Amino acid sequence: MDNSLSSVHTLIQIQCGDHKGLLYDIMRTVKDGNIQVSYGRFYASQNGRCEIDLFAVQSDGKKILDQHRQRALCCRLRMELLRPLRVALVNRGPDTELLVANPVEVSGKGRPLVFYDITLALKNLQKRIFLAEIGRHVVEDREWEVYRLHFGEEHELSSALRSKIVDEVTNMLMGWDS
Repeated sequence: MDNSLSSVHTLIQIQCGDHKGLLYDIMRTVKDGNIQVSYGRFYASQNGRCEIDLFAVQSDGKKILDQHRQRALCCRLRMELLRPLRVALVNRGPDTELLVANPVEVSGKGRPLVFYDITLALKNLQKRIFLAEIGRHVVEDREWEVYRLHFGEEHELSSALRSKIVDEVTNMLMGWDS
């Protein structure tokens, strides 16, 4: 963060790997922190890296001068950009269940197209879904949208297949080539 380049705005500079929903993740995090973006610049390189410059102000229209607030926003952005979604495959008795969780905006909106991407990845792997549930849960003052997909009482999944399912679903959700 830099407050010296503009007399009115705080510059938030982000350098990270590209993924599907990157701008959504950034703007959701900034908005949830009551920060308003006045202007932005986005550059994506050929090697999958991105550089984003956001000129932002607090909700009162002033620069972000409080060091604690700056550190909290940087920490939150770092966390959200490194792991915007959680994907895990777990055993529930005789069933195998795929869990996908993503944070919900303060406004109550969830990330778009998550269910579509999950089911497309599973279709590509020729994995059939026995039952699917979508719910919301609050963990540590944060609401999460959780997708639970049961594969049923199929034969035991090998460790390699379990890893492949998690990797393929993650790659589809993040827009990465597998």
